[in-house]
Amino acid sequence: MRIIPAIDLIDGKCVRLYQGDFSKTTQVGSEPEAQLAEFIGDGAEIIHIVDLDGARHGEARQYELIERLCKQSSVPIQVGGGIRSMVTVKKLIDAGASRLVLGTAALEDETFLQEALNSYADNIVIGIDAKNGKVATRGWETVSEVNYIDFARKMEEKGAKTIVFTDISRDGTMSGPNLEALKELSQAVSCKIVASGGIKDNNNLQQLEEIGIEEAIVGKAIYDGKVTLGGFQGDR
Repeated sequence: MRIIPAIDLIDGKCVRLYQGDFSKTTQVGSEPEAQLAEFIGDGAEIIHIVDLDGARHGEARQYELIERLCKQSSVPIQVGGGIRSMVTVKKLIDAGASRLVLGTAALEDETFLQEALNSYADNIVIGIDAKNGKVATRGWETVSEVNYIDFARKMEEKGAKTIVFTDISRDGTMSGPNLEALKELSQAVSCKIVASGGIKDNNNLQQLEEIGIEEAIVGKAIYDGKVTLGGFQGDR
């Protein structure tokens, strides 16, 4: 199990949302550069950075900050939020990002998605954010009628190799991940599944490992000291 600490950014600050609600935002941790250094010092092997301004408004809003963080980092950086054009994809890859998470664009712009997968297959990750089993987009503020399993199968057909799955109702709640949905997803596709949302402690990480999940993005539980990067003793 590889723990991926999350740095969510709004207006240059590290924040956490509650169930994806932008009206329930809490500033956490240090300034982004200091938080990144702290995670690396604690042993992070990869770090997840989300431009929440970009996710909400449909364009990369904090590119300069993310570029600085990529250049500062000695470990791979996974970036999400507002990545909806090949120009943005190339800029972020050139800035040093190792993985790019496509969410809204994966659902709404098949031409762009296919071009991104064709050009950067090893760097593209599909973000599936679900609410009651339906895929949500645009910073989680719009919920489609598309079932998350059907969407995952379609993404695999198009060449996706990795999927980050977030149950929005669990995100920021520390109520535990949606193990049932994650198990169904991992059985439905052969992509690597990265769990996100609701992870509260090392027991949750063990549960994820038992159903075959190899990586988990953890936010609030790390900031609250419930999960430590060096504290999980599962297989790594």
